[in-house]
Amino acid sequence: MAAVFEQGTPSWVDLGSTDLDGSVAFYGRLFGWTDEDLGPDAGGYRMFRKDGRQVAGLGPATDVGRGSSWSTYFAANDADDIMAKVAEHGGTVLVPPMDVMGQGRMAVFADPEGAFFSAWQPLAFAGFELADEPGSVTWNELMTSDIDAAKVFYQEVFGVSMRDVSMGAGLTYTLLEAEGRAVAGAMPIDAAWGPMPSHWSVYFAVDDCDAAYAKALELGATKVMRPEDSPAGRFAILKDPQGATFSVIKNNPDFSL
Repeated sequence: MAAVFEQGTPSWVDLGSTDLDGSVAFYGRLFGWTDEDLGPDAGGYRMFRKDGRQVAGLGPATDVGRGSSWSTYFAANDADDIMAKVAEHGGTVLVPPMDVMGQGRMAVFADPEGAFFSAWQPLAFAGFELADEPGSVTWNELMTSDIDAAKVFYQEVFGVSMRDVSMGAGLTYTLLEAEGRAVAGAMPIDAAWGPMPSHWSVYFAVDDCDAAYAKALELGATKVMRPEDSPAGRFAILKDPQGATFSVIKNNPDFSL
């Protein structure tokens, strides 16, 4: 993973949890993560590490309505400028930019379809120290009720470009590209899936999707979608014991976008 993240690139994820110790136990056993408590000045925030490298954050859930949930942070050159563009293009400012212990500046927004996302303007901390390897984030994906509006919004806010690609079986997938590199994906919500809010989802790489799925269930997770094959790899969707949705995927090494 790049040490410097281009604007519009997912650079961090964290979990807002209703049970911090329960989340530590679950993800520690599932992915082999350890956690580091950053102390009282950090408001209960913890750092998840894989083999000593920072892979994700953990903090108390702050939105009663959302409960436990994973959040995606996008690299921003100027968080205040991003806030202005979010407001200009129909998004909602939930938490305006604020300094975080000299590590960076963060803000929380919702896009016009209601999908929550965050911006991170790095100072001392850039983002992931490990990604695209088993036990770490490998992809971030927007499921949206209005793909055309989402394309316009994220292009205007982050300056990313959009590219539609065919995934077969009549499925079109949208790539968000920063400096010509695919950094995230987006697709419309299918009515056949039932009621679903627009949201950003997080995929964690694993060595064996079926084994990771079975282990997660043993640890108290619940099924959202059983393991299925896709061009990108075999993946499954789960809810952790605290209710946060996440995906696991065994990436297809022969797949490229």
